[in-house]
Amino acid sequence: MVHRVWNGQAHMPSVMDSQIEIVRGEGAYVWDSQGKKYFDGSASLWHANIGHGRKELAEAAHRQMLELETYHTFGRFINEPARTLADRLAAMSPIENPKVIFNSGGSDAIDVACKLARRYWQAVGHTERTVIVSRDTSYHGLHAFGTAIAGLEPNREGYGTESLVPDTARVSANDPAKLEEQILALGPERIAAFVAEPVIGAGGVIGPADGYFETVQRLAKEHGFLFIADEVITGFGRTGKMFASERYSLDPDIHTMAKGLTSGYAPLGGIQIAERVWEPFFTGGKDAPAFRHGVTYSGHATACAVAHANLDVLEREDLVERAGKLEDVLADELDALRDVDGIVEVRSRAGFLGAVAFAEGIVNETIVRRVEDRGVILRALPGNALQISPPFVAEPEDLAHTATAIREAVEEG
Repeated sequence: MVHRVWNGQAHMPSVMDSQIEIVRGEGAYVWDSQGKKYFDGSASLWHANIGHGRKELAEAAHRQMLELETYHTFGRFINEPARTLADRLAAMSPIENPKVIFNSGGSDAIDVACKLARRYWQAVGHTERTVIVSRDTSYHGLHAFGTAIAGLEPNREGYGTESLVPDTARVSANDPAKLEEQILALGPERIAAFVAEPVIGAGGVIGPADGYFETVQRLAKEHGFLFIADEVITGFGRTGKMFASERYSLDPDIHTMAKGLTSGYAPLGGIQIAERVWEPFFTGGKDAPAFRHGVTYSGHATACAVAHANLDVLEREDLVERAGKLEDVLADELDALRDVDGIVEVRSRAGFLGAVAFAEGIVNETIVRRVEDRGVILRALPGNALQISPPFVAEPEDLAHTATAIREAVEEG
């Protein structure tokens, strides 16, 4: 068999002859080309929040495509689904009176957020503010900016990262005192923005330490730099609130979103921008600066229609509240694994997601394959851990089965 697809984040010689071709999905389950059924314990790449196979989302896309598949939103042009979705998001936003820039996904969202942060400071005359600060172990997509600010070193290696996007820095992921020392050492007057996931995702599913974000926001206020909350993973219910910014009392200047915006039914992401940041670009008449950014599918009409349908499902079925209730169920199941030899850490209670980390000598990729043999899809994370982030439509018995599969996979030896 000739392999034409170059898989993402893959060591190709290791996966070419063992690929799993997923052909169907329904609810919290998917099936492969051999007919094997799996519980989708990772919600694909964190995004299948409302589950698979939702007919109403397909119908929303069909209706929109028959009327207008899309039209660009550059210059004077707009389309109705993009306009109404921006209004709907503004009504639920953690930012008061935001503007919205749409694009095609999470990596796009980080790219535009970081560009806008730098452009804002240029526009208001503080050209010295160029440094984008992120956290150790953080993940912010894999476009140029996301690669440059990544706190996971394997994602930075091999790209000439310091020259790829200059003026980036990484600080302590969860130590408030160390963070403050590092910010002061960097020179806070040089910082354009601090970007952080409310819950570190791909870096190991790590919730915020007490006082960490209080320190971040105090420093941002004292020294004037922007705060970017990266909610590509946590947005739209993953932490039991519509946004983790609500759960953790965050007040961002820029807020990124993607994955749960459409639950993966269409590629769509974007950012929400506070008035402080958007105001210079919207006022001042002909002398106002322009933000020269845009991608072809910004405000894609069909993707926006799908997002509306996805939000309808979240609201109609109270799935955000359900995710909050399932958080404790998942945490209890994972807590029972603490007595398993070879499991060194269990991380939970930061939303409907978790991780299990293993001792040296146990390879997480091996555990992933053994768990797949037992009908559960999970994902290996840096730090020799497993990602668990099920769809919000999962049942308690699915979570129990997942924990049992992990236990058996480790005890297999």
